[in-house]
Amino acid sequence: MSTESNRGTIEAFEGIAVIIPALNEEHSLPLVLQDLPRVGRVIVVDNGSTDSTASVAAAHGATVVSETNRGYGAACLKGLETLRACCARSGNPPQIIVFLDADYSDYPEFLSALVSPIQDGQYDFVLGSRLLGERERGAMPPQSVYGNRLACFLMRILFGVRYTDLGPFRAIDYRKLQQLEMEDKNFGWTIEMQIKSAKHDLRFLEVPVPYRKRIGHSKISGTLTGTIKAGYKILWSIARYGLIAPRSIRSTRSAAFAQATHIGNG
Repeated sequence: MSTESNRGTIEAFEGIAVIIPALNEEHSLPLVLQDLPRVGRVIVVDNGSTDSTASVAAAHGATVVSETNRGYGAACLKGLETLRACCARSGNPPQIIVFLDADYSDYPEFLSALVSPIQDGQYDFVLGSRLLGERERGAMPPQSVYGNRLACFLMRILFGVRYTDLGPFRAIDYRKLQQLEMEDKNFGWTIEMQIKSAKHDLRFLEVPVPYRKRIGHSKISGTLTGTIKAGYKILWSIARYGLIAPRSIRSTRSAAFAQATHIGNG
């Protein structure tokens, strides 16, 4: 890549902040940070790790904060709190927030596919759909696939909004995200964002993203107990946040992606 191309890419991503919740991901996190394009700020939230996750993140130049109250949503909220503090000091808020897992199951280099539609002013919220993309065999256990499809089906039936996945790799306009007043501290974080985005009539798009087997052991789908808890939390979140969602919700999606949707596009 030429120097000018490199400079253009760096400038394009300066207004992006990436939040990465991490729990005992010392082996996978370096790969995530190495593959992540250079952005304005990377915040790694150490969610009570007992390994060297925090020091690994710091060694790769990330801003590292600790959230001892374990929970995916709690870590994301801590990341946003940290970002707001950074913005208050610098007076330079980001345009876009990207959420990305630390287990290396997603492909950080696909960040551009998520942020470009927002930068172009066409969308407010872009979700990386694993069910529309190519998945490595075994990357998503059957219960995860069926659970995602059930949740998306229920959202379509109850609220008229069409999603295909609850994937963690997502990008959203920072100002729009603040309007959502996110609060879930556990597994319901992703579904809360999707329902509230619909409630606030955000323009959303799903883009296919590849997905591979994570490095290390899953904290959610790796055990029967974890799977049951996650499933219960997802259904509870649909009920909780969906009760205040409007009956008719405007959704936007390109024709190509609409044709590729696996569920809810009959």
